[in-house]
Amino acid sequence: MRWSEVTMRVLLALGGNAMTGPDGSATPDAQIAAVTGAMASAAALVAAGHELVLTHGNGPQVGNLLVKNELAAHVVPPVPLDWCGAQTQGTLGFALLDALDTALARAGAVRPVAALVTRTLVDRDDPGFTRPTKPVGRSVDADAARRMAAHGQVWEDRGERGWRRMVASPEPLEVLDVAAARTLLDAGYVVVAAGGGGIPVVRDPDGTLRGVEAVIDKDLTAALLARALDADVLVVATDVDHAATGFGTPAQRDLGRVGPSELRALAAAGEFRSGSMGPKVEALLRFVDAGGRRGVITSLARITDAVDGTFGTVVEPD
Repeated sequence: MRWSEVTMRVLLALGGNAMTGPDGSATPDAQIAAVTGAMASAAALVAAGHELVLTHGNGPQVGNLLVKNELAAHVVPPVPLDWCGAQTQGTLGFALLDALDTALARAGAVRPVAALVTRTLVDRDDPGFTRPTKPVGRSVDADAARRMAAHGQVWEDRGERGWRRMVASPEPLEVLDVAAARTLLDAGYVVVAAGGGGIPVVRDPDGTLRGVEAVIDKDLTAALLARALDADVLVVATDVDHAATGFGTPAQRDLGRVGPSELRALAAAGEFRSGSMGPKVEALLRFVDAGGRRGVITSLARITDAVDGTFGTVVEPD
């Protein structure tokens, strides 16, 4: 029996390309147009009878907010990075819900939709907080970097490219709002959750939760969320049809169906870049290792085939 003949719970992780224009533009109109196209593909999964959870990146959107921080720092205090994440969850969630409503109606699969402001727990002692390594936002000159550093931020001289803000990218430990997502799924909703990897929070010794200045890899959070929600399939949608070895070289080889052991060996050999395909591969491995039926990396246009296991880089348990 093909997987598409049974109802499955699918977690679809949308890459940043699904939220911006073809040229990378992050204007409101470009984002709405991109989201509208992405939701047509998502609606096809619901029309096929699957339960659907969506998560998404937010890099360009947070980048825009950081530019506003820089330009207005002499007038109003910069908004902390966890607040930037929360704001983008709200804005993108709103855009996704509108596009989902329309796409589901057109697909004849009318379902209620909801977006959750979602927190992700990280370790307050994660080494990234003392040695931040994740560059965010645009490059600026030394004077602008000094102004922002006066607000407690860490900036690094990147040579000819200028200065970049450096932040922690801690390991996601737990998606704290899973219970709400599960309740909505069980009630028949299509759910948008953990956008941008979730709003990073830590738990202090007295049990208090508080937001922290960090960004969390959205693919690693997607794997965590998929496991917590007992998803059958995790699809990481990106701008290529397959993960590949030798990417960008004459020896490039697209990966189709591949076992976890082989994929892990390729990752250990450095075949997947840490800033692009690496976290996506790691997310699939974590999901399948934890009992997921299938993990797939592919382009947004082929996600229905990905769920069937007939296209993309498909990883299933050994």
